[in-house]
Amino acid sequence: MAERMKGKVVLVTGAGSSGPGWGNGKAAAVLYAREGAKVFAVDYRLEAAEETAKLITDEGGICVAHQADVSSSADVQGMAEKCQEVFGRIDVLHNNVGIVETGGPVEASEESWNRVVAVNQTSVFLTCKHVIPQMLKQKSGSIVNIGSIAGIRWIGFPYLAYSATKAALLAMTSNMAVQYAADGIRVNCVLPGLMNTPLIREPLVKNYGGDIDSMISQRDQSVPMGRMGDGWDTAYAALFLASDEARYISGTHLVVDGALTARSA
Repeated sequence: MAERMKGKVVLVTGAGSSGPGWGNGKAAAVLYAREGAKVFAVDYRLEAAEETAKLITDEGGICVAHQADVSSSADVQGMAEKCQEVFGRIDVLHNNVGIVETGGPVEASEESWNRVVAVNQTSVFLTCKHVIPQMLKQKSGSIVNIGSIAGIRWIGFPYLAYSATKAALLAMTSNMAVQYAADGIRVNCVLPGLMNTPLIREPLVKNYGGDIDSMISQRDQSVPMGRMGDGWDTAYAALFLASDEARYISGTHLVVDGALTARSA
């Protein structure tokens, strides 16, 4: 443990994993704790948040699990208030919640569009609405939004709503970074590329012929480094941006994709 986050309270949304293995949020929550942070782990499924919390406490860290639907303003307000009640402050807000649903404007239903926008985009608006006031009182804070390279480029097949919400995160990140710079609040965004996490397995496998092993192989081969990244690659990028090592960095969009976007530029 290097204790890069010692003394800090980190609120992680989407801190559970959607299936076996290490999702971005689960890895980030554990990494923050390993670096000395007290973690408030939030997930729509309480059991997923509790699994992450147990991993942290079993390693000697401090973590409290909390259930919330981050597309609900009442839930998000309660989440922020509970974190403040338990730990007394919020130093880092890590916005990790996201869902993937495929289809362009013709194939995707209105219900699917609205669902993805609510979970991926409105949730960030709500978490920032309810957490930033606490950071303003502290005159400090760091917000890390987890986006995707799907917000800046085509990555093989249409998933319009997902791409649109991830593009929106870039604008939201830049806007808030400027608005709150003088208040000591930094806002940055991590853009993972093709990642091997539990999130990709069910919603995307049909686009690769319906076979998980084939999907993983195809995605690995499409990356210049010859492999996908994983939840830890996203987590380490987020850790840097959240930490004081990045104290002069705000409004940045950090691409983490094994050179995939650079090859297409």
